[in-house]
Amino acid sequence: AQRRALAAHEQLDAHVFPDAPEIPGLRRLIRESWQRSVRLKANPDNPEAPLALDADELEEYRRQHPLASIMPVIHKLLVQPSHDSGLLVAVGDEVGRLLWVEGDPVLQRRAEGMMFVPGADWSEATVGTSAPGTALALGRGIQIFGAEHYQRSVHAWSCTAVPFHDPDSGALLGVVDITGKATAVAPHTLSLVEATVAAAQAQLRVERLQLAATLASRPARRRNTSLAARTGSSGAGGAGAGGAKEGSLYRNSLQLLGRDQALLSIQGKTVALSARHSEILALLSTHPEGLSAEELSVLLYPGDGSTMTLRAEMVRLRKILQQLNPAAVPESRPYKLSMDLVPDSGQVLNCLQR
Repeated sequence: AQRRALAAHEQLDAHVFPDAPEIPGLRRLIRESWQRSVRLKANPDNPEAPLALDADELEEYRRQHPLASIMPVIHKLLVQPSHDSGLLVAVGDEVGRLLWVEGDPVLQRRAEGMMFVPGADWSEATVGTSAPGTALALGRGIQIFGAEHYQRSVHAWSCTAVPFHDPDSGALLGVVDITGKATAVAPHTLSLVEATVAAAQAQLRVERLQLAATLASRPARRRNTSLAARTGSSGAGGAGAGGAKEGSLYRNSLQLLGRDQALLSIQGKTVALSARHSEILALLSTHPEGLSAEELSVLLYPGDGSTMTLRAEMVRLRKILQQLNPAAVPESRPYKLSMDLVPDSGQVLNCLQR
């Protein structure tokens, strides 16, 4: 199978691969991933992955990320058993940037040669087919064997990865990966990583329930203060940053891809939006500086930009968001989101632009 995968790389070099419906020796999901990699102009001869986050950015980002709270579970179930076992355990974010890489110290030093390190970008758009990036692209667990990797510098490695979805909203939060030699793709390894992700999702849900119970048991004034500190809202005004803050157990998300109606998740609460409200939030999320009523009307209703129609939609949208989370209600004059909200489509675009 590895010889056939290496032969497929020769066809890749001959520039006949993207149009070939079948490549002997390649599994269908690998062939399709290679085709995506070609279209995204990933370079199979790059010796290493690029660094997307420097040390300071990485430290701050890890502190803010919801997956930081479940790392003790990952340590206990995967990292501790991997020491001196020829395995590495990596946890990445929802766009393929590695946040933690731990495990066998000898293997860690070897992996540095291909930049399989915290802060590196292992998305499919950047390095082509790999377990972390391809698991995120497919939304399910996957195993990649040696030469099935698109990037040739990774052919000596094999890996298993499973995406991590928010247990409440279903939003994609990141990916958990095991990398090494043959044991990294043993038949039981995928089940092990899937079970670890399930345990970590359960732990995240428990921590959220405990936080909610703690806040509910406090006097109202103290509870509001704690909640503002925890969620990043500004207290009386209710118009804080709203993004993931240090110690946050949530990641605000707007899920647009592959659905007619967007799912908006704020601090663990999720609501389905109408198509028009989905468009409004998607546009506002890509214009953080805000849009006037006229500008937003032109984008929503090309050729027939009615500000009266827009204002009626905004009234209805505000009522929905007020019930979900008052801090999520957009500002006006100009219309502007009052909290950080990156849609899944924006995450994909950010990946492609790096």
